[in-house]
Amino acid sequence: MKKPLYSLTMYATILLFLLMGHTLSGQYPPKTYTAFYTNEDVDIDGEDNEKTWQEAKWTSKFIDIEGKKVPKFGTRIKMAWSPDYFYVFAEMEEPHVWGNLKQRDTVIFYNNDFEVFIDPDGDTHNYYELEINALNTFWDLFLTKPYRNGGKVLDSWDIQGLKSAVRINGTINNALDKDMGWSLEIAIPWKVLVEASNNSRVPENEFWRINFSRVNWDYDLIDGKYFRKKDVNDKYLPEYNWVWSPQEVVNMHEPERWGYVYFSKDTNSSKSQFEVSEEERIKWKLYNYYRHLYKNIDFKLPKELEDNGKTIPLYFKKNDFGWNLWTLSPLTNEKLIIRDDGKFYTAK
Repeated sequence: MKKPLYSLTMYATILLFLLMGHTLSGQYPPKTYTAFYTNEDVDIDGEDNEKTWQEAKWTSKFIDIEGKKVPKFGTRIKMAWSPDYFYVFAEMEEPHVWGNLKQRDTVIFYNNDFEVFIDPDGDTHNYYELEINALNTFWDLFLTKPYRNGGKVLDSWDIQGLKSAVRINGTINNALDKDMGWSLEIAIPWKVLVEASNNSRVPENEFWRINFSRVNWDYDLIDGKYFRKKDVNDKYLPEYNWVWSPQEVVNMHEPERWGYVYFSKDTNSSKSQFEVSEEERIKWKLYNYYRHLYKNIDFKLPKELEDNGKTIPLYFKKNDFGWNLWTLSPLTNEKLIIRDDGKFYTAK
């Protein structure tokens, strides 16, 4: 008699995950992570030898961007922060580490890469993207709003003072051997990150909306060199998109789906973890309806939202310049508003 493929505990875990994924009208709850404070001077060398990294917790392994498949190669990250920097350490499994883009601000995701997306205010506008390949070549850009809303890409914007280092567990661009993977260590200065925030302070004991992506390509070897794989019609095969917090769609530029990173002033990772507030859960549901309205203005909205057994009135109003979707916060009684261009804001 064959042993069952999964234990009862694993079945229960899978069922719970699926049920959670449908509590928000089909939206997976965004992932959360508590980044703890460090006094240590972290040496950016591509390795996690410091006490900071030894004490920081790994995230769960990345899932595919739609949240449905387990990637063929594992990816996980750690985070920490200091008064000067937001630190990220990424570990990526990869049997063939390769890259050929060496000029800054080229389209780095044409190589296998690691990507960081940061929205300080959680309003889906004015956010950052950073892409780095295994050669430690990076592309840093500022987006005024998501592409769906006609956002502009400020390609000349730079993360001044960015520190990054790559460590190859194997040999890069060598098809004759098999690698274990590569690790990436990043230090992003707060003085740059707060530029798109509502205030200029470091988010101590606050959260930002953040997500991470890994782009991976099937490859061809031509004269011993790696190239993105093409089909019989000479078209590139689609890339794999693996993420920390599932997007449900093949699009990283829906910031309302990104995860939550809470910057705790505690230095002890065993202390209490961050929990998403009721108001944030309501925002998820508002954005779920916003995406329907954005595609079809005649979408029939319900009259109420429901959260934890509570019903909250839902409002939609057209004006001379577009439309607003909004509800009232049960915590502050402020209006939680999404404009037709996707920007979130509050008003009394």
